[in-house]
Amino acid sequence: MTKRQRAFLFSICAILFVSATLFAIFYSQGYRLDLGNKRVTQTGAFYFKVLPKGAQVYLDGQPKKKTDFLFGAAFIENLLPKRYNVQIKKDGYFTWEKTLEIKERQVTEAKNVVLIPQSPAFGILTKNAADFFFTPDEKKIILKEIKETGWELKLYDLKNNIKSHLMKSTDIAKNEVELFDVMFSSDSKRVLLKVGLGENLKYYLFDLDKTPAVLSSLDFLGKGVEDVVFNPKDSQKLYFLKERKLAEADLTKKAVSPTLLDNIFAWKIFDASFYYLEKSGYLFKTDFSFTPREKINSLPFPLKEETEYEIDIFPHLFFLKDNEDLYFLNIEAKGFEKIFNKVKAIKESPDSKKIVCFTDSEIWILFLEKEEGQPQKSAGEKLFLTRLSEKIGDVFWFGSHYLIFNSEDKIKISEIDERDKINIYDLTEFKTPEIYFNQTDKKLYLLSEGNFFSSEKIIP
Repeated sequence: MTKRQRAFLFSICAILFVSATLFAIFYSQGYRLDLGNKRVTQTGAFYFKVLPKGAQVYLDGQPKKKTDFLFGAAFIENLLPKRYNVQIKKDGYFTWEKTLEIKERQVTEAKNVVLIPQSPAFGILTKNAADFFFTPDEKKIILKEIKETGWELKLYDLKNNIKSHLMKSTDIAKNEVELFDVMFSSDSKRVLLKVGLGENLKYYLFDLDKTPAVLSSLDFLGKGVEDVVFNPKDSQKLYFLKERKLAEADLTKKAVSPTLLDNIFAWKIFDASFYYLEKSGYLFKTDFSFTPREKINSLPFPLKEETEYEIDIFPHLFFLKDNEDLYFLNIEAKGFEKIFNKVKAIKESPDSKKIVCFTDSEIWILFLEKEEGQPQKSAGEKLFLTRLSEKIGDVFWFGSHYLIFNSEDKIKISEIDERDKINIYDLTEFKTPEIYFNQTDKKLYLLSEGNFFSSEKIIP
């Protein structure tokens, strides 16, 4: 081999070595040749976190990776920038599907994916039921059952799966007794009944740890009593309104305090403070001594005498419901601004970062805090989730990133991630159900045609 040939061969090897080195460096930094767009580009990645664990992730119809059995996560890297059809599947569950975009040098995330069981099992807890009431700790249920002689209240212990007798309507009166409401003390130990006897409205009290219940009449409160609430610090005391005057009742002494506040249109106890909407249109905050008081809004809200008002409070946020119109207190302007019409209710998410507002046909999400994860949201941002032709009955948070609700006979579950399409699933169907999702045991409870059902655990 001549000297020139050796030099040429060395040059070729050097070029190949440098090229291979550069290729390795660029490849390690995520550069790829995008043949479709005829360009060199950097790659991106997907990160998924899924319940239940061990789900299969598909990209554009091709299986890519299973979520691990430790965290339920999957990281798929070295993906060319473009839009991918993502499917996450597991036997026995509905498929989660979205079209998500990969961008250069970025990770596209979906960290709150919950796969919904296709056919969850339901069992009957009791028959002849007419209503149900969960205790605040969600460990027990008071069931109203219909018997030939009237209604009866039964206590169902969810942990021990035991039903016990509490009381009968005939314990109150031989004549017809109408049950309007069941209210609990904050420790879930005491119960307040609001009943109707002819044209008279009466209240009765009993303790849950005493079965059968020993009823105590609250006739010493007098007539015209409304908005009765347990004192959260002392279940031996009650607060109540009478002719827009707030007073406190001592259940041990059967005595009523002098008027604590006057001209009250609505009130709420929140975080060891007392909030009330006065006739002047101002919202005030005070403690349980009722002195001093702090004015919350600078601009008075115009009140109407015959209108029902309701206060909802979340950390540093205030809402006022005027019949079905929902107002939000603009902290900067110090005045209430209307944000929704015809609202049935608003409910806080378990992570306390958002609320759901719903009407007969629409569901909205209002973000109370900034969401740093994907998709990012600003505090105060509103998200329209869905509009249905069937009337919405009730809505509950299913974890902090899904909702469960009934729409006429159908029970549905919806995510709140609006990227691409919103995944909404038909979970099951019962005739005109009343529903309750228990955040403690992750089960759905429902009342349909006199039967009270419980599902299997829906969230792993």
